Amino acid sequence: MHSFSCKCLIAAIAAVSAIAGSADGQSAIAFTRHVREATRTGQARFIQRMPSEQVLQIDVVLNLSDPAGLEAFLADVYNPLSPMYRRFVTVSEFTRRFGPTAADYQAVVGYLKAYGFEVVGGTRDGMDVQARGPISAVENAFHVNMGTYQHPTENRVFYGPDREPTIDLPFALWHVSGLDNYSIPHPKVVKRSDYAQAHGIEASEVVSHATTGSGPSASFLGSDMRAAYYGVTGSSALTGAGQNLGLFEFVGTDLADLNTYFANVHQTNNVPVTLLSTDGTSTSCVYRRQRCDDTEQTLDMTQAIGMAPGLASLVMYVGSTDTAIVSAMTTHSPLPTTIGCSWGWTPADPSTLDPYFKKMAAQGQTFFVASGDDSTWTKTGNAEAWPGDDAYIVSVGGTDLVTASAGGAWRSETAWADSGGGISPDKIAIPSWQQYPGVITSANKGSTVYRNGPDVSANANFTFYVCADQTTCTANEYGGTSFAAPMWAAYVALVNQKAGAPVGFINPTIYSQNSSSSTTYAADFHDIVSGTSGKNSAVTGYDLVTGWGSPNGAALVNSLAQ
Repeated sequence: MHSFSCKCLIAAIAAVSAIAGSADGQSAIAFTRHVREATRTGQARFIQRMPSEQVLQIDVVLNLSDPAGLEAFLADVYNPLSPMYRRFVTVSEFTRRFGPTAADYQAVVGYLKAYGFEVVGGTRDGMDVQARGPISAVENAFHVNMGTYQHPTENRVFYGPDREPTIDLPFALWHVSGLDNYSIPHPKVVKRSDYAQAHGIEASEVVSHATTGSGPSASFLGSDMRAAYYGVTGSSALTGAGQNLGLFEFVGTDLADLNTYFANVHQTNNVPVTLLSTDGTSTSCVYRRQRCDDTEQTLDMTQAIGMAPGLASLVMYVGSTDTAIVSAMTTHSPLPTTIGCSWGWTPADPSTLDPYFKKMAAQGQTFFVASGDDSTWTKTGNAEAWPGDDAYIVSVGGTDLVTASAGGAWRSETAWADSGGGISPDKIAIPSWQQYPGVITSANKGSTVYRNGPDVSANANFTFYVCADQTTCTANEYGGTSFAAPMWAAYVALVNQKAGAPVGFINPTIYSQNSSSSTTYAADFHDIVSGTSGKNSAVTGYDLVTGWGSPNGAALVNSLAQ
């Protein structure tokens, strides 16, 4: 397995240790947690040690060199009164000011190679080192025992470490991704027939009114969302020209489905689409051959392109670990300034992606996440909140939209019955922008201690036209907040075009503007005031089902672009 002898391996490790030189002889640790609670408590029954020769690919994430300096920078760059307002840094500037040092990065690369890993990806700008090696290398390098366990809530076996990883370097890492497969990421799209079965009703009872879309069977197209939420037509209309949008995906796609969609609805797609593997994961997804479902991936593209048909590029970033995907999104050229994510999973530590989310905010990128399709948030299970309850993303909830006509203007909107939201079950502290007077009230029953969500919303009812899996396309069968997140990412691409530059993380702005001025709020958002989802109800102003509501035409574009 190894290309050098045991004696050479020991010598190489000693050389790394000598260069790194931990003064007290103790191993450094990672700042984040890696051991699952079920493993730690014994709830997950141990089965056996993993075979030492089994190969695992991991993504080692380095820590920021100046986290306090980054916090201070973000406070300035999002303060309208600061001379640094919206003066975002470039990728290289971020690395120089806040990223890992070159010496630390090379020390990690050398450390992994010394233990027998093959370095297969990652960059200093991306703050990560992707490496592949046998379980024996994982156990020796990180001082863990890798075992298999019976999953406590799912009928399957998972693998993971028995203790927190440590390293023989004089500095701590941030995280090591890929050490377990306890939580399998899942797309936040739901089928109407599955929803009906879960709720003990007939599928015909799920949608209570006829849809008013311009697609087959009056289903909504991505272009219908543009007409309802942006509405401007003619030569003055914004199209997202010059803007680069990214989609976060754990699975690839078959672009034949995208082509089928546009052919069937008699539209032309002029947006260049790129499928990019961030860690060697296949970008292909062919249902007939691989039994691979690309429903989520295709609908993400159609929603984004429908809202911003003039995008300069749409890149689908595909990977097997969250850190590998987001690392690529923060370094790729051209940099995606708006990003949509319609996936959910339960991380070992909910702070895992925070350095990357902060980096995005510093670089003028906005990350939108679907809030979920199982009503009130929970820590695990189908209604898991994360990453929708992270403090550094824009959480997008769901509504039930009616338009005035096929392809027509917004008419009315209520809360979608399964819109994800609530108070952070991961106990993520309430961010400063949710502490403005009037945001959290007795009416919306939000928390003054923990992060509340969602922040905004858009149509998520079972009213869309979808093409996927190289089969017959469907109308009014699929729904979910996964339709709303890429739509919002594309909407803010219009904002960036209007502004002539990225506006970055929009939450500080929308909370500040709309909590302090009812006039601004009425102009910028459709305030969703009816409907419930689980324990929460839509109320006047901000609420835990629809956030501030859906975009009210070009007014919000103009407001955010100021």
